[in-house]
Amino acid sequence: MKLKHLTLTLILGSTLAAGHALAYDAELAKSYQAQFAGIEGAAAGKNLGLMSPAAFVDAVKAGKQMVALDIRTPAEMSVFGLTLPNSLNIPANQVFEAENLAKLPTDKPIVVFCKSGARATAIGTALRHAGFDNVKILKGGFKGLSAYMGPGEAN
Repeated sequence: MKLKHLTLTLILGSTLAAGHALAYDAELAKSYQAQFAGIEGAAAGKNLGLMSPAAFVDAVKAGKQMVALDIRTPAEMSVFGLTLPNSLNIPANQVFEAENLAKLPTDKPIVVFCKSGARATAIGTALRHAGFDNVKILKGGFKGLSAYMGPGEAN
């Protein structure tokens, strides 16, 4: 009986240990390692694709061709939203649908917006990982833009 119990314990322990080692996609992990290799030190924000509100406003005023992508919920967008030419409103949970990915340009920068920048960071990072090399993330989102410009002018 003790031998059966010991054998069962060893099998269960080995299975649990192997489960942790096999619980992730190694190739996907390697691709993320390559994507995040330059994310350190003073250049981390730039390498993540963060764009300051000041840089965004300067680019808009200079007439730079870009697409502003608002990924907030429809309820959030109904309060205030983007009115820039070439802006797109696609909620975060719908960005990766094939018909929405087809709307995103590959020939000009895409600046991803949300309320505070958290969702935009996730979506922007995933878009770059999916092959969109031209994605920027508005640092601080609409909150950061409002703080920089003032709430009346930001909208």
